[in-house]
Amino acid sequence: MKLTSYWLDTSQPFNDGSSKPLEGQYDVAVVGGGLTGSSAALALAKKGARVALLEAETIGNAASGRNGGMCNNGFAQNYAIMARKYGTDAANTLYKAFDAGVDMVERIIGEEQIDCSFSRVGKLKLAAKPEHYDMLARSQELLAANVDPDARMIARTDLHSEVGTDRYHGGLLFPKSANMHVGRFVRGLATAAAKRGAEVYERAPVLAMYKVPAGHEVSTPRGKIVARQVLLASGISQVGPLGWIRRRIVPVGAFLIVTEPLSPSELERLMPARRNVVDTRNLVVYWRLTPDNRMLFGGRARFAASNPQSDEKSGRILKSAMVDVFPELAGGRIDYCWGGMVDMTRDRLPRAGERDGIFYSMGYSGHGTHMSTLMGSIMTDVMDGRPELNPWKDFDWPAIPGYFGRPWFLPILGAYYRMKDLVQ
Repeated sequence: MKLTSYWLDTSQPFNDGSSKPLEGQYDVAVVGGGLTGSSAALALAKKGARVALLEAETIGNAASGRNGGMCNNGFAQNYAIMARKYGTDAANTLYKAFDAGVDMVERIIGEEQIDCSFSRVGKLKLAAKPEHYDMLARSQELLAANVDPDARMIARTDLHSEVGTDRYHGGLLFPKSANMHVGRFVRGLATAAAKRGAEVYERAPVLAMYKVPAGHEVSTPRGKIVARQVLLASGISQVGPLGWIRRRIVPVGAFLIVTEPLSPSELERLMPARRNVVDTRNLVVYWRLTPDNRMLFGGRARFAASNPQSDEKSGRILKSAMVDVFPELAGGRIDYCWGGMVDMTRDRLPRAGERDGIFYSMGYSGHGTHMSTLMGSIMTDVMDGRPELNPWKDFDWPAIPGYFGRPWFLPILGAYYRMKDLVQ
């Protein structure tokens, strides 16, 4: 079993990094070489800007290369709750932004010819308990009436045409959702940016930033530059002068396993419709097939940081959860197990905007594969004087009380959600 991301292990490394000295004047410094930063660098380069993309490790090394590779439209929260909280018009606008993110991923893949197995497979949200099915049905009625007429219910009696398990009580299908090989996508995105003229620097963590008359001086171990504008696409990075961000984002571990390749008969029994699948539990589990027909299974196995020992423990928990759903996989081999840190906000919604002359976009809370790609591009227009294009412009972002970047409360939170899953 490899304790490394399947996506990063089965994609070509990024080979278009700049070897030039990191010095001089730039229009924009983009901090972070994941999906947001690579998308922004591509959009900026296409506009003719001189852009430096600064990545602390390697392209896609953090959350962008460690997720489930799902482009699921719709937000994590129940649509009815979002409509009550923010109003129907605002909820619809945000819902459509996630739709636009899936569309943008598909468009960029076509324009830049990125080979990453993109497919509109749809997302199936499964009811873990009978009462959850009723909740999903109420949500579907509102979605169909207001913003997504394609979303439809799948009754428990019809569930075996979608997924081969008796564990669930029906579900809600979102046909617009897609998946892809996210390692090939993020590295392809950065390659496309470099080919368009962006200068991409790996192993260039930003250690300091200072305001200067020409913009911002940005210092890294590879040198320093002056950039007229800066875009932070840094997520939960613990490197550099990001204290303001760290008081607002909680790093939460997410863990995944990938099985050995499944036989054609197993594929037909377990995943006949090839959907992205997620359930309704608070400690959610999710799964999909990889392009080479393995089962990828993930979730909040433990509220712990990602490291080899932690990942291995989480892998055992996830295999047990997978076997609960698919008992016939009990004797199968697990070929990959890895973890990553999700940049979670208090309300599980992204944040993007500008503070003290520094632009930022992050906090995707586990729904970032396509939203990050969308926001990387949108933020380049925001930086050009179009703030109205930012779907998150009206969301304030207060610090989390008593929190300074070390999530001491996660074990308590984990116990609380486990209890909720037992009683609700």
